[in-house]
Amino acid sequence: MSLLELKELKAKVEDKEILKGLNLNINKGEVHVIMGPNGAGKSTLASVLVGHPKYEISGGDIIFDGEEINDLAVDERAQKGMFLSFQYPEEIPGLTVEDFLRAAKEAVSGEKQYFMQFHQELVEKMERLHIDPTYADRHLNVGFSGGEKKKNEILQMAVLEPKLAILDETDSGLDRDATKIVFEGVQKLKNDNNALLIITHYNKVLDYLKPDFVHILMDGRIVKSGGIELVEYIEKNGYQKMKEELGL
Repeated sequence: MSLLELKELKAKVEDKEILKGLNLNINKGEVHVIMGPNGAGKSTLASVLVGHPKYEISGGDIIFDGEEINDLAVDERAQKGMFLSFQYPEEIPGLTVEDFLRAAKEAVSGEKQYFMQFHQELVEKMERLHIDPTYADRHLNVGFSGGEKKKNEILQMAVLEPKLAILDETDSGLDRDATKIVFEGVQKLKNDNNALLIITHYNKVLDYLKPDFVHILMDGRIVKSGGIELVEYIEKNGYQKMKEELGL
């Protein structure tokens, strides 16, 4: 069943068009990877999907779970089950990880989260993801290493249980061990009722998470889709050769 469908999606920022007619279909239970050179529009796509006000949709449609959501605000998209893991998570002094997650869960679900029950469920999720439960009392991302910040993003994903998780270069700046821990955590959260859209520069992510589809994004469009063989092609030949072969 289709969870996300993009139809000729166009988007601009400050009158500069960045997405130029992007088509994509993601079904429940699938893992999709988007790769592409710098400036191709990868992070713009992530921001447009979650409704970042800086970006303006100038054409096409975003269909999420059967509903056109072009005009929905960020919080409304989150309530419908969309989640974005940031490339550079913010530090928020004075707000503990647990208080933040409980407030986020209440906002997204619309249901009161009672302290003791939420705490117990949070500890169980942290143990499952091999995250030290004492992190719950630390201020959000303050003093966290790059790997700890990214693990905390995956914990948010576990708590919020989104239908679609968009991971925007979650592996950026991580060493191999941290990448392994983060993406093994992501793998544990994948199921038949949700989907993952992973935006990445690096093929090392694919050592831990096997995608159903790989898409190459260039100049605001998906120019080629396939399987893991596309990653191997790019690793061997680079984006420029693909661009030449496609006559772009």
